[in-house]
Amino acid sequence: MPSQTNELALETAIEKALCGISTEDIKNGIVADSNAPYNGNGYHIGNPGDFNAKYALDEVRFWDFLETTQKEELEKLKRQSDWKIKILDRFDKLVKKYGILRLLRKGLAVDDAQFTLFYVAPLQNSSQSIKDNFESNQFSVTRQLRYSVANPLEEIDMVIFINGIPISTIELKNSWTGQNAKVHGVNQYKYKRDTTQPLLNFGRCIVHFAVDTDEIYMTTKLDGAKTFFLPFNLGNNFGKGNPPNPFGHKTSYFWQDILRRESIANIIQHFVRFDGTENDALNKKTLFFPRYHQLDVVRRLMKDTTQKGAGETYLIQHSAGSGKSNSITWLAYQLIEAYPENETVAGNKSTNQPIFDSVIVVTDRRLLDKQLRDNIKEFSEVKNIVAAAYSSADLKTALENGKRIIVTTIQKFPVIVKDISDMSNKQFAVIIDEAHSSQSGSSADKLNEAIGNKGEDQDYEDYQDKILQAMQARKMTKNASYFAFTATPKNSTLEKFGKKQEDGSFKPFHLYSMKQAIEEGFILDVLANYTTYKSYYELEKSIEDNPLFDTSKAQKKLKAYVEKHKQTIGTKAEIMLDHFTSSVVNTKKLKGKAKAMVVTQSIESAIRYYKSLTELLMKKGNPFKIVIAFSGTKTLDGIEYTEAQMNGFAESETKDKFDEDEYRILVVANKYLTGFDQPKLSAMYVDKKLQGVLAVQTLSRLNRSANKLDKRTEDLFVLDFFNSVEDIKTSFDPFYTSTTLNSATDINVLHELKDSLDDSGIYEQAEVEDFNEKYFNKIDAQFLSPIIDVAAQRFVSDLELDDNQKADYKIKAKQFVKIYGQIAAILPYEMISWEKLFWFLKFLIPKLKIEDKEQDALDQLLESVDLSTYGLERVKLNTSISLDDSETELTPQNPNVRGAHWEAEKDELERIIKGFNEKWFHGWEATPEDQRVKFISLSKSVQAHPDFTMKVAQNTDEQNRDLALKKILDEVMSQQRKQELELYKLYAQDSSFYQAFYNMIKQAVNI
Repeated sequence: MPSQTNELALETAIEKALCGISTEDIKNGIVADSNAPYNGNGYHIGNPGDFNAKYALDEVRFWDFLETTQKEELEKLKRQSDWKIKILDRFDKLVKKYGILRLLRKGLAVDDAQFTLFYVAPLQNSSQSIKDNFESNQFSVTRQLRYSVANPLEEIDMVIFINGIPISTIELKNSWTGQNAKVHGVNQYKYKRDTTQPLLNFGRCIVHFAVDTDEIYMTTKLDGAKTFFLPFNLGNNFGKGNPPNPFGHKTSYFWQDILRRESIANIIQHFVRFDGTENDALNKKTLFFPRYHQLDVVRRLMKDTTQKGAGETYLIQHSAGSGKSNSITWLAYQLIEAYPENETVAGNKSTNQPIFDSVIVVTDRRLLDKQLRDNIKEFSEVKNIVAAAYSSADLKTALENGKRIIVTTIQKFPVIVKDISDMSNKQFAVIIDEAHSSQSGSSADKLNEAIGNKGEDQDYEDYQDKILQAMQARKMTKNASYFAFTATPKNSTLEKFGKKQEDGSFKPFHLYSMKQAIEEGFILDVLANYTTYKSYYELEKSIEDNPLFDTSKAQKKLKAYVEKHKQTIGTKAEIMLDHFTSSVVNTKKLKGKAKAMVVTQSIESAIRYYKSLTELLMKKGNPFKIVIAFSGTKTLDGIEYTEAQMNGFAESETKDKFDEDEYRILVVANKYLTGFDQPKLSAMYVDKKLQGVLAVQTLSRLNRSANKLDKRTEDLFVLDFFNSVEDIKTSFDPFYTSTTLNSATDINVLHELKDSLDDSGIYEQAEVEDFNEKYFNKIDAQFLSPIIDVAAQRFVSDLELDDNQKADYKIKAKQFVKIYGQIAAILPYEMISWEKLFWFLKFLIPKLKIEDKEQDALDQLLESVDLSTYGLERVKLNTSISLDDSETELTPQNPNVRGAHWEAEKDELERIIKGFNEKWFHGWEATPEDQRVKFISLSKSVQAHPDFTMKVAQNTDEQNRDLALKKILDEVMSQQRKQELELYKLYAQDSSFYQAFYNMIKQAVNI
């Protein structure tokens, strides 16, 4: 007889896995064998006839459980003839009001009787009575359950019960019979199940699964066609779905692991929660059930922690869209209940004491503080164990008052730990929310100082370099474990927090990739519609002299000058606004609520963009408003600007104001590029160099899905005026799947750097020793300055070093400080000489001044040139940037000793400008001189047009004047198209070229 491959076969397999025997076995007279290699998971087989559809209870199991475990409480009510109805009605009323979760956790009170409806799973240190109570729970699975009072023939494939109370419904499909969970199972729940029936009411069951042999989907709320299902899959090849299983169906983890009694109990006790206030009606709340990777990462971290104790590091590479906030809050709560597995792990504690005295959550998101408090309300009998700490007094008070979870920001660490010298007798778990986020090294070292190690501040420019300092004050403290969450781990982050493999590489402890998040629909693919522009411009000399300049530096200076020129920004602003108006606003993307972000190079550029866009909007009648965001004050053209002054409201209101419908474009300068969630963002206009982590973080502001607005990948646009497709691909590739570091940093480079620095004569070893002795003995700082100043004087003048030698020394000093600062915590041995030099150099480097004699001359260069022509050429239109599917392997930071040896190439101003123009002026196939001749000829033809004087030159209405000029230009170009066919094609077919060309003509005719 052939194998059974239908839905019934899958149903039987699940039942047998849970119960050790199936309904079919019983019908065939087979008895469960306790010695069988696979004898089930301790479930009972439920009888469909025992189900009471009105109360959504398996009454036989329900009463049997209460009679068996709480007979005395039942006796209190049995004196009344209607005691069963009384209990059922009370149960039904409370479930409808609060949901089943509350009753499972708090029990059921009826008159003077108090019933426990579910005995919790024991912890590592739980008593035998708690373990016995858990075993008295009756887990059962019922097949083909008739759930409807209105239609008694309607059936659900499987229902999971605890003590007669339904926990989960399951609809099964089998892909071998042409049906699957994603389509057919989900649609069955949406369109063929009566959600008015008690079993399917919101909150009555915790979760509903659609399952087939390949995939699983889940929801906590059935709401007809509006029901939203989430995938509950392992992931496959860094993407969606499940991998092949050599021992069975791809989804067998569901019944072999997730539905285990201990697993279900763990989910109920520590994961499932309602979101909303106490006063919210049940149907207004959200019921959170963990996605698979959230459940998996917390369980794996808890298992490793109980086995190893404090002193470990964990890197969790979870993409945006992973639900990181929930993962962190679930982990934080469970870590305070982590008990050591044995006495070896316990160390100086007993196995009856938690491993950690407190969990410190380091985050910039106040939302996490609320989520943590809400979680504790759901899970813990003790409510007030969460505290926010924004000062040393806060932290001290929190610890003294037994607060187990302390939420803070890394910026506040210097304040928090100011008065705390030593806590090495306590053990901490430190959870870092997004290990790449902007956090100061100064604050970070103070963390370890507070929890047992001494350290001082460190100045690292890179975000992840800064957060790495939170993990060490020269040595990783052993009384803390660190749990670092990031979507974009760098090589140094992997080396510090990653798990070292046998081959010497470093991998994240847990992965939920960007690829999987995109494929599962939790974030959108921001690279699906990417348009790049290439600038072309021409400069003219405005002086007769022809001075010499450093060619390389002059070229960079000229490019920076052009890019922030008012004319340049004006041209780009027109393209941005035209695109946003025509492709976003007028197409009613996101139900007419779509917004855009303009990413600029500097505060100066942001202000010019804001002013240019505002002027353009005024001409259009101000159909919407613009917001600007930048830090501090900026003086431009003699006027001082602030964000608040330009916007007309407080800086703290910018984020909320931008969320309002009337504000559609946000112009930013190094602000809101990371950690800013605005689901209505649909377009981004980039005029800034983006690379590496910053590129991923910035562009990912677009990827937030917005289900209520039906936001889709095709609604996203990126117009990039600065970066190439290849640049962006290079930035995203390392973080698309899994990121691995192939080997550790070669620390021997520190020997070479130190030898070179020692031989320079800038400092004497005795001075290094003297500085460290005074510094660590807390001698007044005025006695440290002379030691540093003597060395700095040698550098500046005494040794008569040339600029190259000075630059070479300073680069090596910075390199020593950076490399040692990052690897000191993981060195398996002490290097006191490196440690002392580190502290000495850290104070010396800021005093190593190098006079740049070229700078004044280069500043004068900008007064010697004028921008004569500027335009844009669209290089790629709405291209999709494909990323590599394979695992990305990073190399360690470059350990080679770098120096500063170069000879500046000097050239005449005229030749520099010519070279610049040849590099950047390429609007159409013609030499720069030919372009100039044609351009002048066309502008003269425009001015010679019979309508020019009256309709353009003498017209005071700006809008009508522009329309007239465009019409004249169209006529001139049509007349010239045979002679200039290539130019005419660009003019007629490329909107960006047309806009740039029109701006040049407008400037040429002085309009």
